[in-house]
Amino acid sequence: MTEITRDVVIVGAGAAGLTAANELKKAGLSVAVLEARDRVGGRLWTDVIEGAMLEIGGQWISPDQTALIETVDELGLETFSRYREGDSVYVGPDGAAHRFQGEMFPVAPETEAEIARVTDLLDEMVAGIDPDRPWAHPQAAEWDAISWDAWLREQSDDDEAVRNLAFATGSAMLTKPTHAISLLESLLMAASAGSYSHLVDADFILDKRVVGGLQQVPLLLAERLGDDVFLNQPVRTLEWSDEGVTVTSDGMTVRARRAILALAPVLYSRISFVPALPRLQHQMHQHLSMGFVIKVHAVYETPFWREKGLSGTAFSPYELSHEAYDNSNHGDERGTLVGFVSDLNADGVFALSAQERKERILTSLSHYYGPEALDPVVYYESDWGSEEWTRGAYAASFDLGGLSRYGAYLREAVGPIHVACSDMAGAGYQHVDGAIRMGRLVASQILETRAEDGSGS
Repeated sequence: MTEITRDVVIVGAGAAGLTAANELKKAGLSVAVLEARDRVGGRLWTDVIEGAMLEIGGQWISPDQTALIETVDELGLETFSRYREGDSVYVGPDGAAHRFQGEMFPVAPETEAEIARVTDLLDEMVAGIDPDRPWAHPQAAEWDAISWDAWLREQSDDDEAVRNLAFATGSAMLTKPTHAISLLESLLMAASAGSYSHLVDADFILDKRVVGGLQQVPLLLAERLGDDVFLNQPVRTLEWSDEGVTVTSDGMTVRARRAILALAPVLYSRISFVPALPRLQHQMHQHLSMGFVIKVHAVYETPFWREKGLSGTAFSPYELSHEAYDNSNHGDERGTLVGFVSDLNADGVFALSAQERKERILTSLSHYYGPEALDPVVYYESDWGSEEWTRGAYAASFDLGGLSRYGAYLREAVGPIHVACSDMAGAGYQHVDGAIRMGRLVASQILETRAEDGSGS
C-alpha cells in the first residue's frame, strides 16, 4: 500500500477536480488526484468505436459557457461549428415529418401563440432566478412544490404546446419525466443557460465542438499534473477531523489537510466516512438522483441528409428519439447522427434485446431523415446508467421540494471536506462549464481559508 502526504487530495479526475487541482498547484500547494476509472474525464469521454471517433459523453460548447471557452483557448484547442445548413425537421402528433427553417417549427397558429406566450412568461420568471441561489427567490418553495408538467398544464390546455415546452428541460436536459421535476428545478436549468429561450435554441446551446473531442480538456489538464494523478484508485474510506483527512483507496493512502469530493453527489455513498457525515448531508443526498438518457451514435458512409437539404437538426416530443443532430466530425467525409432517448423511453427500450432496441431507435431516426437512416456502418449507444462511477446522465437533480429545502447546503464544506462538480453549479449547471466554475470556486475557497489561518494548506 503506497502512502503519500499532500496539502489537498481530490477525489475524481473530471473537469471539476482537475481544474481545482491545477489552480491549487499553481498557488504552490501539493495535490493528489485519485480517480476510480482507468481514464480521466468523468462524463467526458472521446473514444474510437469500430474506426469512428465518437463523443460518448459531453461535447458541445455554447456562447454563454465562458469558463469552458477560456479553458479551451488556454489549452490551445480548436473548435468548429455544428453543421446547421438547410431545413430542420419536426414530427408532430400526426406522425408526419415537417421541414422548416428558422426558430419556430410548423404547428397550428394557436399552438404557436401558446408556445410564444408561455415562453415569454418563463423568460420573465427565469430573469428573477439567481442560478447560484434559486432557493432565495420569494416563490421558491411554492415553485418547488409543483411539478413542471402540472404547472405547464395549468398555463395551457394545448397539449402540443405543453409537450414541446416541457421536453426542453425534461427529456432533453434533466432527463427525467416532467412529472418528476419541479417548476423551480426547471427554472434553475433555464437560468443556468441565461434564459428559457436560450435553452430551447439548439443553435445557441449546441453551438460548437472541439476538434478531436472535448475529452481533450481533462486530458490536457491531467497532463499538467503529471504524476499527481492516480488512476484505478476508487476511494473506499475518508477519515476526517479538524486536523485533516486520510483517504484510502484500493492501492494507496493519502494524508492531507483538505479533501475535495469532485464526483457526482450520488456517488458519495460509495465512500465510508469516519466519522459519518452530519445528518443534513445524509438526508440531502437521498433527495438527489441522476437522470437517464441513451446517447445514440449512427455513422454513415456520407452525410446523406445534407444531400436532401437537411441540417440534421430534428426533434419531436412524440418520437422515441426526441431530438437528433448532425454530429459529423471535423474533416471527416463520413456523416454522423447523434440522437437521444430519454427517461421513460430509455427504460422501455432497455427492456428489449439489443437488436430490437437498435431497430426501434433507428426507425425513429428514419422518421426524421428517411430510410437511409436505417443502415449505419457504425452504431453505438452511450449508456451512462450502467457506468459504475456515474450511474446516470446527464447530472443529478433534486426531487420535488428538494431544491428549496436543501439547495443552500449542497456546496457547503464539512470540516476539511470540500465539494465540487457540475451537478452543483449555478451558471453552467450540469455542463463542463459548470464543472470548471466549481473547480475554480472550491480552489479559491481553500486558498482563502489558507490565507486566513496562516497555514501552509
